[in-house]
Amino acid sequence: MPRMATSLGFNQLGCRLSPRFCKIQMARLARFAFAGQAHLIVLAGAAVGSSLFVDDEDRRRFTLALLECSRACGVAVNAYSLLDEQILMLVTPAQPESLPRFMQRLGRNYVGAFNLRHGRSGALWARRYGAAAIDAATQGWRCIRFIEQAPVRVGRVARPQDWPWSSAPHHVGQLRNPVLHEHELHWRLGNTPFEREARHAQVIADTLGDADVRSLLAASMRGWPVGPPSYVDGLAEATNRPPNQLRPRPRGRPKSARPSKP
Repeated sequence: MPRMATSLGFNQLGCRLSPRFCKIQMARLARFAFAGQAHLIVLAGAAVGSSLFVDDEDRRRFTLALLECSRACGVAVNAYSLLDEQILMLVTPAQPESLPRFMQRLGRNYVGAFNLRHGRSGALWARRYGAAAIDAATQGWRCIRFIEQAPVRVGRVARPQDWPWSSAPHHVGQLRNPVLHEHELHWRLGNTPFEREARHAQVIADTLGDADVRSLLAASMRGWPVGPPSYVDGLAEATNRPPNQLRPRPRGRPKSARPSKP
């Protein structure tokens, strides 16, 4: 019997993680989605080591589902990478409700067809997907590198653009991918498509360190927005929430108030 996922098999993403980190028994934010904000999405199999794709036909079908569901639900797909056991995406929902609808529709669209094709039943991916709002101005390129470098980290290819089941080939000009809605960050790379594509290739060639990989994974699974305090405060103000709802709580017991000395 496959072991249910108490971790998301993050070692496949190419960094060394402690068992303590891999356990998803950590403080998690009730999942929030923010209109017009980029979100890092991490989706894994329902069982540790289970594959989301058996072959390239599965990957092709998922890509078509991604196109249909993103258009139907008002979600812009800015970057993605399809690994054997994980799916990584950077997406921007038009409305807060667009993101959960997109994820639900994607599951219904792909999982049923996958089960039918491979003669299986039951859940394919974990009940809870990781999602964290991203401050594109300060963290956007970090997330794009995290996503597009994933096939390199797991040893599938030598360069991000060599993996056909990701956004990297599109961004460097090797092919046109209708799934993608290029993020504003990409457009700022140059005045012409050639300039933008050449610069994008340079950016994603700069390897992201293990510490960055771990911190982005932790943020996505906990649901904490990734960005400076001013970004988190802005999200809280825009959604009429107290800022402390969008930040991790301090570890340990709350300190008791000490009476002031006379």
